[in-house]
Amino acid sequence: MITNTELEYKGDLYPTKIVSFEHEVDSIYFHTDNSVILKVTVLRDSLIRFRFTTKGYFSKDFSYAIDKSHLHGYNFLKVSELENYYQIITSKVKCRIQKIDMRLSIYDLEDNIILEDELGFHWEESYEYGGNIVKMSKSSKDGECFYGLGDKATQMNLKGKRLENFATDQYAFQKDQEPLYKVVPFYIGLQNKQSYGIFFDNTFRTYFDFCHERRNVTSFWAEGGEMNYYFIYGPKMQDVVTTYSDLTGKPELPPLWALGYHQCKWSYYPESNLKEIASKFRELKIPCDALYLDIDYMEGFRCFTWNKEHFPDPKRMVAELAEDGFKTVVIIDPGIKIDKEYSVYKEALENDYFCKRADGPYMKGKVWPGECNFPDYTNPAVREWWAGLFKELISDIGVKGVWNDMNEPAVMEVPNKTFPMDVRHDYDGNPCSHRKAHNIYGTQMARATYHGVKRFAYPKRPFVITRSAYAGAQRYTSSWTGDNVATWEHLWIANIQVQRMSISGMGFTGSDIGGFAEQPSGELYARWIQLGVFHPFCRTHSSGDHGDQEPWAFDEEVIDITRKFVNLRYQLLPYLYTMFWQYIEEGIPMLKPLVYYDQDDIQTHYRNDEFVFGNQILVCPILEPNAVGRRMYIPRGQWYNYWTNEEIKGGKEIWVDTKFDQIPIFVKAGAIIPKYPVQQYVGELEFDELILDVYYKDGKEKSVVYEDAQDGYDYKKGRYSFLSFQATGKEKELIIQLHKEGKYDTNYTKYRINLIGLPFKVKMIEIDNVEVSFDKNTLDIENYIIIDKGFTAFHITGE
Repeated sequence: MITNTELEYKGDLYPTKIVSFEHEVDSIYFHTDNSVILKVTVLRDSLIRFRFTTKGYFSKDFSYAIDKSHLHGYNFLKVSELENYYQIITSKVKCRIQKIDMRLSIYDLEDNIILEDELGFHWEESYEYGGNIVKMSKSSKDGECFYGLGDKATQMNLKGKRLENFATDQYAFQKDQEPLYKVVPFYIGLQNKQSYGIFFDNTFRTYFDFCHERRNVTSFWAEGGEMNYYFIYGPKMQDVVTTYSDLTGKPELPPLWALGYHQCKWSYYPESNLKEIASKFRELKIPCDALYLDIDYMEGFRCFTWNKEHFPDPKRMVAELAEDGFKTVVIIDPGIKIDKEYSVYKEALENDYFCKRADGPYMKGKVWPGECNFPDYTNPAVREWWAGLFKELISDIGVKGVWNDMNEPAVMEVPNKTFPMDVRHDYDGNPCSHRKAHNIYGTQMARATYHGVKRFAYPKRPFVITRSAYAGAQRYTSSWTGDNVATWEHLWIANIQVQRMSISGMGFTGSDIGGFAEQPSGELYARWIQLGVFHPFCRTHSSGDHGDQEPWAFDEEVIDITRKFVNLRYQLLPYLYTMFWQYIEEGIPMLKPLVYYDQDDIQTHYRNDEFVFGNQILVCPILEPNAVGRRMYIPRGQWYNYWTNEEIKGGKEIWVDTKFDQIPIFVKAGAIIPKYPVQQYVGELEFDELILDVYYKDGKEKSVVYEDAQDGYDYKKGRYSFLSFQATGKEKELIIQLHKEGKYDTNYTKYRINLIGLPFKVKMIEIDNVEVSFDKNTLDIENYIIIDKGFTAFHITGE
């Protein structure tokens, strides 16, 4: 019998006084007299890693989230010992670590506090599993706001919330329900006009409390592993998000068709049904680039097989769809049916590629094929084998994209809906239980899928989409927000989720337009498509259990609205492609919540609905039935109503009238918005002019346009076109200066310049200092002029 209560339950433990420190290049080690070590690593002047151990030494340093290809470096580092604390100074921040208890605080160079420990690091020994429950608590200032954390179905500002990160198959989830499919343990704090970020790189089940339990305390903790977090200093939210994107990585450019409209359902079969869907899109002239095949295309739900009754010749079918512009995307799940006649199962069994329970037997669980075993994607050999399985689908049959589902991993008919926690994983040579590997299982599956699709799609670019993901998954895959519901509440949730994912490093995300579960009304579907075309990933997807959800499943008015907004997306493809280029090059999120766009305006701190699409288009969806308008907040600056071209001054909330076939859209004054003509699919048309919508501004505004061959890898060899436009408006002048970078020459030869909001009648036009003639009546009436694309300066003078 144990009578020592201290041994029975120690409760929370804390670092004691620091007894020594050492400085090695970019890292400083602090040792306490109870064997706690804090390693502080300065990766950049504004990016500092804090890693704690309680056992007197560090385990192997390994992370799936960090992009190891990205090099870091600081400009200045000074470490000094003072009477009560140690001080680390970079060119951006000061970090002070108290000698008595290892609590730390971070200041800007003017000694304004950015972030400080409350209790700081502490831990609780886990007698059930071994190791520690690691905890961190920080003081929070009055008025502090919190954003990010990836896929959360709650308010944009997380103040007052407690949230959980454990990848979960959450069918038909509700507002504020926790946890969901994705795990992004990264948040942004904003107080006193200063932003900072915290990335808690721990793959165990984690929790975040943003002043929920205690009013001025923010905390985060994990059920195992290390207290290992990165501090990122802004002071602008843009700087925080960009640095986080550099840290965890960015994708390569998708093929342009992947940014088109996609149509999906559980399930389109047989072949005649899929062909009928394709034909109807072309008949109704609603653009569409991709059609999806859900699990029913397989033979008995066995991955990498085809049901020959429903799809007797998949290669021919895929080729015929491609002739009409449709790319075929197929689903692949992680559950491999236990069937000794099934080649994929036999290969995995022979090579010992399946996950095992602690006592040795393979992990067995029921999913769509029945009883299944599951590959251990944390094993590099398994990932390599899995990648090779895509040869037939991609190289031989011609499938263009792969959709990974059920990879939380989801298991049916068990209480926790996933693997038991005793399942073992290789974890790239760092063996562990499912407690540690659960949250990254889906990412490693998507990683293996990406490498397979990329290998066999080459020289074209791969397209992969995943349901479950951990921070860093954006390097391999796009994502969607899971099994939502056809309700107005879920339309609100979708808007929030995709904005939040965008500032959490996973920009290539969308929702199931119209809702996966249940059936939307025509009005709800129309309002959802009006939002969905402004999401980076744009796909209608639904469960076949609840009726049809193609645009023509509704009345003519909804068909017309769908066509109108999908047409608008295809017109804006060069703008969207440019957004993506800036995302992968500079870490700039494609969707910007208003607080990201203007953090100094306190009115933006609690806005949910409005967002900036790219850099210059403001979008506000209609989220209620029977709406004839809505109140919305216009950010500071000058904006034009997209539908009426009326100019308004921002920095205020206004009422905006809207019809059923419109939502509030505004364009920033001075913007130059590139457009293509409407196509039924990417690459359908050869066109000779790029449309440039020029919105007049009294002042200067820069706009950019990125273009390349729309697929392939020549862009990495400099074969791209990057146009920088500088628009300068004066009382009776408009000057547009153009600078081009890159070796790619676009097929079109002209620009059609649409002049919007010009406050004067045109008297003279000069191109590269040479006066040119123009049709004054046409310009006055239609407000456009066509010029050759080779200009460097375009000058309009008014009367």
